[in-house]
Parts: sequence; C-alpha cells; structure tokens
Amino acid sequence: MAVKVIAEQCIGCSACVGTCPFGAIIMENDKAVITEACTACGACVDVCPVGAIVREVEEKTVAIDKSKYKGVWVYIEQVDGRIRNVSHELLGEGRKLANAMNQELAAVLIGQDVAGLTKEVIASGADKVYLVEAPELKHYSTDGYTITLTDLINTYRPSVILMGATNDGRDLGPRVACRVGTGLTADCTNLDIDEATGLVAWTRPAFGGNIMATILCPDHRPQMGTVRPKVFKRPEQDFARSGEIIKVASKVKPEDIRTKLLDVVPVGTACCNLEEAEFIVSGGRGMCKPENFSLIEELASALGGAVGASRAAVDAGWIPALNQVGQTGKTVGPKVYIACGISGAIQHLAGMSSSDIVIAINKDPDAPIFKMADYGIVGDVLEVIPALIAEIKKSRGAN
Repeated sequence: MAVKVIAEQCIGCSACVGTCPFGAIIMENDKAVITEACTACGACVDVCPVGAIVREVEEKTVAIDKSKYKGVWVYIEQVDGRIRNVSHELLGEGRKLANAMNQELAAVLIGQDVAGLTKEVIASGADKVYLVEAPELKHYSTDGYTITLTDLINTYRPSVILMGATNDGRDLGPRVACRVGTGLTADCTNLDIDEATGLVAWTRPAFGGNIMATILCPDHRPQMGTVRPKVFKRPEQDFARSGEIIKVASKVKPEDIRTKLLDVVPVGTACCNLEEAEFIVSGGRGMCKPENFSLIEELASALGGAVGASRAAVDAGWIPALNQVGQTGKTVGPKVYIACGISGAIQHLAGMSSSDIVIAINKDPDAPIFKMADYGIVGDVLEVIPALIAEIKKSRGAN
C-alpha cells in the first residue's frame, strides 16, 4: 500500500501537511509532496478536500504454494558446546505448536563438534535434528550462520521457525527472513494458533509496551519470530525419547565470512547473564546514586546471582543498559528476584513477572511492586541490603 498525490488535482491548501502524524508531507511549488517518511497510514487521504491524495494498492507477488512447507523448527543457540536455556524453552513451546498443527518438531543445530548436544535437544521435545558442522561454524558469525540457515530453509521448507530474542537471534533472524522472502515478528512474549486461520499468532509488545499486538503471516513461509528468553518455562527433559539426526554438509567457505574472531573477552562483572541466572538482584531509583550499586553487586555475588536494574537507573546512567530488566530491557525468570528500591512500573513488572519468588525492598509501603511480591520488606534499601549480605555470609559460613 502506498499514498500518492495527484498533482493536477492538488489545490495547495496544505491541509494534509498538518494532518500527517509523521511529518511526511511538504509543499513544493504550491503542491503537496509525499516524502520517504510516509507510512501509508492514510490520514492525509481523508482530509484532502478535493480527493487529490489516494492510496495505491501494490501488486501482490505470486503466491507461494504453502502446502509445500511443513514442520515447526527451533534454532538451537549454543555457545562453547552449551545450549542456551532459551532454546530449551522454545523446544517446549514448539512442541505444543507442532502438536496443535499435527506436524513434526525439528531443531537446527549449527557449530563444530556439537553432535553430542543432539541428545539434549531430542530430550527437550524435538523429533529430528538438522545438524551442520564445519570449522567455519565453530563460533557464531553473521555470514556463516545466515548462509547455513537459509540453505536449510530453502531445502527442507519448514512452516514455522522459532528463534531466541538474544543478541545472536536478533542478528540472524532478520537477515534470514529477508533472504527467504518472508516476515519476522520480533521479541514475542506469547505464541498461539489462530483458530480462524490455523496460523501461528505471534504476540509482542508495541508502542512502548502500551499495547500487545498479535501478528499473523498469511502470505509467506516460513512464519518466523524471535521469542524473548524466560517467557516460557523450560520443559522437563526425557532422555528416553528417540529422534532422527539429519547431517547436512556445510556450504560455507572461509572466504564467505567477512569477519574474523580475534578473541573472546568475558564480561568481568557478576551482572550480565540475566537470562541464565537463578538469582537476580535489581536496583532502581531508590538506590539514590550509582555508588550504591556496589551493594547490589555484593548481594548478587553472595547469592551467586546476577545484577539487574530498572529503566530509571539505566536512564540515569548509574548502570549499563545491558543490565536493564523490563519491557524495553530483558525478560527474566529466575528462581528468586530481589527488587531493591524499585517502585514497580508496569513496564518493569512485565520483564520479571515470571520469576518464581519475588522479594521487594522499598521504603514506600504503597509501592506497586509490593502487590506482586511474595515477600516485602518496608525499609531503606541502604540499611536492609547490608543486613541481608551479613546474614547470607553468616549462614554460609556456618554451613
């Protein structure tokens, strides 16, 4: 869909200029001109008094034969021979989708010397595993993995592909979707089957988290989406399950990869592996100043957990955005989540609501965070946290 100005009919009244919510209309030589900022929302079409602005319906591409696309795929993300939790979570959810669609669930495993991981993948619900191994694929690279996954899709034609909304997944997903000519719904927080169409219904936050949008992909295949870690529970593994392993030769050549990995530098704080952490201690505006986040780090270290933060703390520059938990940050689901000086804005709650146990520390007894907390401590975090640290160290010393 596109919007066009019929210059011969335009009278230069400029009514459309003020109406456009994106500032995409300008006046040139007393005629309205649509710029590249246009989103084809149609607001200008309705306001034009002489009908000089119209919508043009673009010709659809030739429809694909969707019957040739079968199966639900999960892209398995592994680092140094260890599968990330989000891949197991997606296998569990993919199993539900595959059962509802009466189709197979397959996993895609790419790397070097990763064949041993296929048992874990099958135990988490996969019926088959597409295994691609090569020296060029030892470490994730945009070029190598894009070529490999694109080739697999063109060869085996899955109907649905699930990927984790991690740094790698957000890099790989859009590139693959573009190459195979389909769409991609990013950062999903729920998956379902649309009863009317039988399509996957991808639900994700929109407009800054103020609404939840449900998106369908009716005309193209595969249906692709990235899903936030921790929004689904990891399934119980059954190592008695059996599955088919399909070994696929890699088509990636060394010259295809335009980047070279020189070194891997681990992050030096106990703070950033939020998606994998069982204990998370998060700080908010109530920590008062960045220096006080040392208490958060000390408590997290004592628990063997990770450091999180609210958006307010990140926006204030007290802690990097890598630590942000919430609608515009990371979605987490630890066994224990300790919110320190966090009021409990709805955007933050959306990112940690799947935690098993929530402990809130806040001096405001009416803070919204207490409504969803399992345990609440009304008090000054700068006094409570040191007391908690002392008790934890004392308890561990006794044991």
